[in-house]
Amino acid sequence: MQNDPKSSKIKDKDEIGPRDMNGLTEEDGKVSIEDNSSVGKKISRTEGRVKKKISSNETTELEDGDKVNKSKPSKTNELATRSKTKKTTNKSSKEKSAVASTKASTRKKPASKKLMEEFQAEGEKIEKSKTEHSKINVKKRTESIDKSEITNLNTYLFHQGKNYESYNILGSHIKTEKRKKGVQFVTWAPNAKDVYVVGDFNNFEVKEEYKLERITENGLWRGFFYTAKAGNRYKYCIVGSDGEMGEYKADPYAIQSELRPDNASIVYKPKAFKWNDKKWIDQRNKINVLEQPLNIYEVHLGSWKTNKDGGFLKYEEIAEDLPKYVKDMGYTHVELMPLIEHPLDASWGYQGTGYYSPTSRYGDYEGLKILINKLHEANIGVIMDWVPGHFCKDAHGLYRFDGTPTYEYQEEWRAENKGWGTCNFDLGRDEVKSYLISNALYWYREFHIDGLRVDAVSSILYLDYSRSHGEWVPNKYGGNGNLEAIDFLKELNKAVFAEYPTALMIAEESTSWPNVTKPTIYDGLGFNLKWNMGWMNDTLEYVEIDPKYRKHNHKNITFAMMYNYAENYLLPLSHDEVVHGKKSLVNKMWGDEWNKFAGLRAFMCYMMGHPGKKLSFMGCEFAQRIEWREYEELEWNLIDDVEIHKKTQLFFKDLNNLYLSNKAFWELDHDYRGFNWIEADNNEQSILIFARRSRNDKDTLIFIINFTSIVYYDYQIGVPFLGSYEEVFNSDDSKYGGSGQVMGEMLVSEKTAFHNQPYSLKIKVPPMATLILKVNEINVDQEIKEKDK
Repeated sequence: MQNDPKSSKIKDKDEIGPRDMNGLTEEDGKVSIEDNSSVGKKISRTEGRVKKKISSNETTELEDGDKVNKSKPSKTNELATRSKTKKTTNKSSKEKSAVASTKASTRKKPASKKLMEEFQAEGEKIEKSKTEHSKINVKKRTESIDKSEITNLNTYLFHQGKNYESYNILGSHIKTEKRKKGVQFVTWAPNAKDVYVVGDFNNFEVKEEYKLERITENGLWRGFFYTAKAGNRYKYCIVGSDGEMGEYKADPYAIQSELRPDNASIVYKPKAFKWNDKKWIDQRNKINVLEQPLNIYEVHLGSWKTNKDGGFLKYEEIAEDLPKYVKDMGYTHVELMPLIEHPLDASWGYQGTGYYSPTSRYGDYEGLKILINKLHEANIGVIMDWVPGHFCKDAHGLYRFDGTPTYEYQEEWRAENKGWGTCNFDLGRDEVKSYLISNALYWYREFHIDGLRVDAVSSILYLDYSRSHGEWVPNKYGGNGNLEAIDFLKELNKAVFAEYPTALMIAEESTSWPNVTKPTIYDGLGFNLKWNMGWMNDTLEYVEIDPKYRKHNHKNITFAMMYNYAENYLLPLSHDEVVHGKKSLVNKMWGDEWNKFAGLRAFMCYMMGHPGKKLSFMGCEFAQRIEWREYEELEWNLIDDVEIHKKTQLFFKDLNNLYLSNKAFWELDHDYRGFNWIEADNNEQSILIFARRSRNDKDTLIFIINFTSIVYYDYQIGVPFLGSYEEVFNSDDSKYGGSGQVMGEMLVSEKTAFHNQPYSLKIKVPPMATLILKVNEINVDQEIKEKDK
């Protein structure tokens, strides 16, 4: 039976996470987590020893090995010497007086001053040594804590769904017990009768000496074996409550796995890794992500590029090219499609078995760190696709882990994900929450990622997702919302933002579920961005329509602004839109060759100008012809072989860099002040005009988008300011493959109101293209005079 979520509350409504564990001490004595004050006490004792050891012309060695040279006696020793002399010398008072007089004459003021300076310098040295000693002591103390140690506290938190560092105790961990190195194996199998570990160390045979011990009533099992070592393959053999041995299971917490088709877990000890991304992290921690540029390049590592034989590149090899390419193209982030271990290439990583194991297709744990480190060095953020909703049914994976529903729901109708043939995680079960929330934080902590894109949130939220009438049971209020999943998503986001306040938590949610991007304190789900699937579907439908019929579908291109500020939206052109017969992005466009490429350019400018952050899939930037195939690399040859593809790549590069350089594109994406329609209803000509703004009027951009192949001359448009405007971008420029209908001259607005704007311009509107104007100079004085009239 799954635990009642209400029973997992402790300290009333306060949540206990890793941050609450500081200062607590285990009563059983297995581990002592000291309060910081103990460090201060150690330093005080050290300070006392240091003071006692200072003597003339000797070297004092501190506990940490630092040395302080003493060239002068201390004041204490000087006074002691004088006292001894006084006691052992028997002189007449006259002699004493003479001696005193002589001493007085020799103790000149400069000498005293010099002595005091030396004492002061000595004190500074000691204070410096104390500081260094403190740092070393704290470092040693931190390193001495064995995070894999099983304690009453961390097992309690695990079973309460509050251990957000559960990967530190579960899985395989190389450690030393009784002065001998071995491997600790810990797994969760609540309904198992017995659990054995099998691997290279016992020829994958079930042996009594490799039986794990049940250490908690709720199903944690542990074993420590000296014969196991780094690099060993292993699995768990779980004997069910019926006494039957099930399929050998891979470790859900393994951090390294075999390359498919093999699927054993691997005992792995991470090497010390030197991160060079401090500058990036410091910068990231200071920003408001919603007011920054966010233009994401979605990447499938296995097919972005391949080796000469068509095989996978290693993470390190990808790191040589991907960061430079993405930086040069003007993107701000990459989104890596799921990198958890998964058995089937064609699942693209969305049907996983090893949530803590970077897929071995491209290398190992350290290799992925190298890739992310290189991306950060190039000032490129890293978002990872993450799948907390469902997992595959492969026998070696999470499915019926202990012979009964373990990670999945107990009820068959809830466990079964009919749409994908997978199993749904039981998001109300405490141990599953510890598993998944720990995993989300694991990627942030261990791999320095900047965000998670949470997959298929709709399938998590709705009890009736992909189910017909009669195939689901309403919640206790009679509705179709998955109450446990709602609580899980809130808890997930609270945990992430508590530790990483500027993280990106992006929901792929395709319905009108309310408050997805509202903070949890306002009863929202707590994400900070949501994919705008409505915008994507409407606009992609629009660009496939013959221009002569577009006037009947004009709302497809304008409707998204009706609900734009209900959530913090991201506009996606993802992998899902260029597979399974949907055609590549350029081939979605209406018309012949010229119109397809012109339509692509006009559409992409419209997307970049529309409020919301941006995402586009790899290959779109040079107009790949065929649909994406996960088993082969992109059509890079097109860039060199066909001129229009090279020009299209240049178009994307220039547009991306224009986006980066002008705040009007992104500073007020989620603020009403950032956008206003100038002409939204010209369906007859299929022309849109709108303004994008930042907090500075001088950044204002005017977008004129013509979704037909007709050129318009002396076309009057309304503008907000009196002054001059310049054409900063024209998708019809011949360097991008257009017809060359550009305007090189400066444009000056007239005092003629138009389109509900106080001023207007006359321009040339190019065919099937987007024109972007920027305010060059605002005649403020003249505007004031006009208003005074």
